[in-house]
Amino acid sequence: MKISALRPLPGSLVQFILFVPQTQTFAIPDAELQRLAVEAVFAKKFSGKKDELVPLIKGEKVCLLAGLGDKREAVNMRKMGLIAKNALQSKHLDVNKPVGLIPLWDSEAHIKAIVDGAKLGLYKWNKYIAQKEDEADYSSLEILIDTPYAEMAEREAAVCDGVNLARDLGNENADAADSLYLEKAILDIVKDDPRCMVKILNRKELEEKGLRLHLAVNQGSAKEPKLIIVSYKGGKDGDPFTALVGKGITFDSGGLNLKTTASMVDMRLDMCGAAAVIGTLRNALQLNLRRNVYFVCGLAENAIGPKAYKPGDVVVGYCGKSVEILNTDAEGRLVLADALSYMARNYKPDALIDIATLTGAVVVALGYEYTGLMTSDDNLANQLLAAAEATDDRAWRLPIYPELQEHVKSQFADIKNIGQPSCAGSISGGEFLRQFAQCDSESQKWAHLDIGGTGTLEKDLAYFKVGASGAGVRLFTEFLSR
Repeated sequence: MKISALRPLPGSLVQFILFVPQTQTFAIPDAELQRLAVEAVFAKKFSGKKDELVPLIKGEKVCLLAGLGDKREAVNMRKMGLIAKNALQSKHLDVNKPVGLIPLWDSEAHIKAIVDGAKLGLYKWNKYIAQKEDEADYSSLEILIDTPYAEMAEREAAVCDGVNLARDLGNENADAADSLYLEKAILDIVKDDPRCMVKILNRKELEEKGLRLHLAVNQGSAKEPKLIIVSYKGGKDGDPFTALVGKGITFDSGGLNLKTTASMVDMRLDMCGAAAVIGTLRNALQLNLRRNVYFVCGLAENAIGPKAYKPGDVVVGYCGKSVEILNTDAEGRLVLADALSYMARNYKPDALIDIATLTGAVVVALGYEYTGLMTSDDNLANQLLAAAEATDDRAWRLPIYPELQEHVKSQFADIKNIGQPSCAGSISGGEFLRQFAQCDSESQKWAHLDIGGTGTLEKDLAYFKVGASGAGVRLFTEFLSR
């Protein structure tokens, strides 16, 4: 799909979508279609009500009138994206011909939402489905938007490509998208880019350096565990680095604390944190972001085998802190714990931000619409929340407070990998990670994004389909751009 923005639209266009607020006058750049529009309004066939969609057809010319209603505040970015997606999917449009989009609310936020609705809403994961003859293929669709915000619109289209890359990685079969597959995806992105240096710790290096929590999670699997670190130098010499650390459990059986079938069936998506980091890496290079960033992926498979780690085991992590394993299904935080402490100690980033499908508890707290944000740094929280607000990649701050240390206190080790039963599951997971991110210094700036709900959708949500959503990519790209 190609999205361009220009004003005015070329006179050769024969397909249009006009986004019309209720009671507002409008004009179509075609005399015949304009006459049909006037007739439709006078005949009360179209009034601009929200979600109203009326086709005007004259020969090969088509214009869809998409109603926005009379209250601008009722059409937020997500709703605007859904309206755009539904209009573009109309059977009256020919996907083999360019489509001109005319938004009468011409603001950056609405243009961005239209691009999101097109790029993200028309995304399909159909690699393993035999194509139906009547199924539209939007991959070659050309969209022209009538707006002065051309640079922003085309930039947003590029950002969405990074989101869809993350979705492709997450939706792929677990046996295909293993650590080797993700390593290749990263290397394909950076290639010979002089701004990037790649360091890969395989099983041998993880053992030599003492990342024993990471290794414990992978013990039951024949797959190779990896910690991949891409150093991207887009900023100036001496500028600080931000580290983005993604949880990459390529499949999560739950280990010996075995998941139920219903809970296990979509666990190929347990690497969506790492996928978000990879999608953001792609965007950083494509958009030439002027920021120094470490892109970090902790990759492992939590499988069952004769060597699988066991409930009750005590494992000493990279930073020297011992962990009592009370549940082998709380494995992502173990991989992240070693990655966070390794990055903090050896790379000393200005800010250390992890993203993970960490808990189901965050769905109980926030549903599927908001990512849970945890940090003890107010300034970092405000920056991340501002990026979330600007991109509709939504996040909500949850508290981190000293009493949470009691939730993860162990009788047999320095810390345990789960909190109190049925109590504060998301924030106790955040507290566990904080102790490793700040293991050497409590002054280390750290934040945790729990995409347990937003990253892996169990049902269609707005313009997103079931499966990987690419949550975090737009947020991170905006955060790094500011």
